Amino acid sequence: MLNVESLTKSFGAGAAVDSVSFTLGQGEVVGFLGQNGAGKSTTMRMICGVLDPDAGDAQLQGRSILTDRLEAQRLIGYLPEGAPLYHDMTPVEFLHFLGACHGLGRATLRAATDRVIADARIGDVARRRIAGLSKGYRRRVALAGALLTDPPVLLLDEPMDGLDPVQKQAMRALIARMAGDKAILISTHTLDEVATMCSRAIILDHGRIVADLAPEALARQHELGLEAAFVELVSARRRPS
Repeated sequence: MLNVESLTKSFGAGAAVDSVSFTLGQGEVVGFLGQNGAGKSTTMRMICGVLDPDAGDAQLQGRSILTDRLEAQRLIGYLPEGAPLYHDMTPVEFLHFLGACHGLGRATLRAATDRVIADARIGDVARRRIAGLSKGYRRRVALAGALLTDPPVLLLDEPMDGLDPVQKQAMRALIARMAGDKAILISTHTLDEVATMCSRAIILDHGRIVADLAPEALARQHELGLEAAFVELVSARRRPS
């Protein structure tokens, strides 16, 4: 579903992402872990074609984000960091705008809008101005936008940001329900989310992949569990040899 090949991006003198490669198959929910600045969001932006890589490529079901960008992007649902939205719109207006951009017909758009409003649980605010919504609701509106075309690959950058405990539980249930038909990459620095939602964890540090394994395998590396194992793994790479 997704094949990332040696993606590389530098800003100034430093490499934000340094030859990152991995694959993601149908039915996989993969946690993209790392400290702030590790390169998670930059990698996701390159996969989506929002940011051009200095080197490397990403292929969505065989379609290159470099040479077949529009077709590749049709296969992606992207929830960006910060959930950027048009604050003068209502959620319904925002979803209709996205549907028009995708060329959805009226009946298809109506059905898709109803579906994602229910999935994201935003029905009670669907006709309120986005500017007046809480951070959690804005996050869920942005998620609804990412799901509108029912894409096979989802890239979710901090999907739990701003959600209360009940909303987080609903988000986990939604991801679990969608997982069988999709490939889902979730960027996060919250290890509990990886343990509860993901079958695999890819860990970035200073733009490089330092581990790609099941969360329980990582946790077994340290007697105090997943968080301690993650800290130990990253710290070990930074100790002088």
